[in-house]
Amino acid sequence: MTQKTLTRMDLSEAVFNEVGLSRNECADLVESVLGHMSDALVSGESVKISSFGTFSVRDKSARMGRNPKTGQEADIPPRRVVTFRPSHLMKDRVAAGTS
Repeated sequence: MTQKTLTRMDLSEAVFNEVGLSRNECADLVESVLGHMSDALVSGESVKISSFGTFSVRDKSARMGRNPKTGQEADIPPRRVVTFRPSHLMKDRVAAGTS
């Protein structure tokens, strides 16, 4: 089974086909939206997209980990991670396999 990855170029091409702006304007629009989303996440805000899901930042505390290859213990420092929680509509669409 081959998996395709949706890229920024694919998104800007989809906007181009739907909206009819120039390709450069569509690429700038996609970059602007993604920039606003990442800026919000960096500042600790959540990004909620209706019928899609919510992106949020979570602080993970330091913990002791283990190298699965050697079994040697290692300290894992505290860090911030981005999490995504899909909406119920998105979960249902993915489960049904429909577009």
